[in-house]
Order: sequence, then C-alpha cells, then structure tokens
Amino acid sequence: MSAVPKVLSIAGTDPSGGAGIQADLKTFSALGAYGMTVVTALVAQTTTGVTGIHEVPAAFVAQQLDTLLTDVPADAVKIGMLGNAALIKAVAAALDTYRPAYVVLDPVMVAKSGDRLLPADAVAALRETLLPRVDLITPNLPEAADLLGEEPAGSLAEMHGQAQRLRALGARQVLLKGGHLDGETCVDVLATPEGTIELAAPRVHTKNTHGTGCTLSSAIAALRPRHDDWAGAVRAAKTYLTEALRAADSLHVGSGHGPVHHFHAIW
Repeated sequence: MSAVPKVLSIAGTDPSGGAGIQADLKTFSALGAYGMTVVTALVAQTTTGVTGIHEVPAAFVAQQLDTLLTDVPADAVKIGMLGNAALIKAVAAALDTYRPAYVVLDPVMVAKSGDRLLPADAVAALRETLLPRVDLITPNLPEAADLLGEEPAGSLAEMHGQAQRLRALGARQVLLKGGHLDGETCVDVLATPEGTIELAAPRVHTKNTHGTGCTLSSAIAALRPRHDDWAGAVRAAKTYLTEALRAADSLHVGSGHGPVHHFHAIW
C-alpha cells in the first residue's frame, strides 16, 4: 500500500454535498486518503429529500470500474447505493477481478421514511452475490432486518443475534448500527470471526444527520489500511463521525436535515 491510501467510492450522487459520493470524497480527504469514485446513480436530492433517481446502466458502471482499476488499484473500496440487481452483479464481478484488500458495503436499502429502496430481486442479489465478496457491511437496524427477513432488533441482545446471523449469510464482518434504539448512548455491535463487541458513543442531539451512514462507512474504508484490524478502524471512524455531528450545526446548509461537518478538524 502507498503512504497515502487510494480509496474508491462506488455510489450515487448527492447535489447538496452531504451524502453519496460527495460525502465520501470529503471523508476520504479529511482522513488523509486519496479519493476516487465510480458513479452508480445520479440523484436529485437535498436536505429535504429525494425527488428523482437516474440509474447508470450496469455496463457503463463496469466500464468505469475497469477503466479506473486497471490504472489505479484501490487500497480500499466503499460501496454505497446500488439500485438494481444488474448493478450489484457488475460490482461483484469487478471485486472478483481486481480483489481490493478491503471492501466496505453500506447497504442502502431503506429510506429514513421506512420505504424500501431496492426491489426484491436486488435485495436477493445483495444478499447472495455481494455479501460473500465484501469484508464489512454496515447496516442500520431496518436494513439488517430487511436482509434477514426479520423484524428490526429492539434491544442490544437482539442486535447481537442479528449481527451473527448476517455473518452466517456470508459477510466476514458486520457493524450493526444501533442509532435507531433509544438512549443517550448509541451502541453499535461489531461481529467478527473472533467474536462480537459493543462500541458505544454519546448520542449527539442535532437534526443535521444527513449522510451519517455514507460518512461512517467511508471513514472506515479510509482508515482500515492504516489500522491493524477492523475494530481499530471502526473505533477511529466512529470518533470522527461523532465530532462531525457535534460540529454539524455550524454549517447552516439547507432547510431540512443538514449534513455533518466533514472538515470539523480543519476549518
């Protein structure tokens, strides 16, 4: 690996800059990684919601991946929005061909409104084709439930069980995010081949939470090449996100749920 990790985001766009590949690039830069992108969808959205999605054809996503990775191998990959089964299969094929050392999948499946974003065949492709090819998945509670065909976990004990069942589906490591549970402390569950641990962080009271999932998964991908294990990278990424949330109110972006402050330590 080079001194500066080269990290690839495979995801959709966000014109407001708070989520998607824009958030990923900001996160990579803030954490000292060189960011690259392959676009899977053009999304019309801002802090108040999404008004349209234009998916990039799977063949052109594959062309982007081949063109980039034959010239610039990625030290780590973060995968975000993949809107259909063909896109999922194209990305899976590229992972088989280029075999990046670290792959983080943020399974963008359920909107904040509770609406499912993926058709049933895409969920099946994500579960059966992509999960066995990635190193870490970072679902929230509704996404984990959707992957498992269960109700969302309502307690830490249930989170431990679901994280292990997700590993049984083929994911090597699972970071099950517990932010949907109540309490002043947000506890995530990290399941690895060595066991399951709880990672706690204080709940930050702010409405500006747009792009938190994108930012966390991108931070893990940027940090993993410089940490000895996944637990160390996840802890460092959670610390970064907590501080980005604490500084979010200073940005004053949009009239809805604004973005986190990716450059809180620099500006």
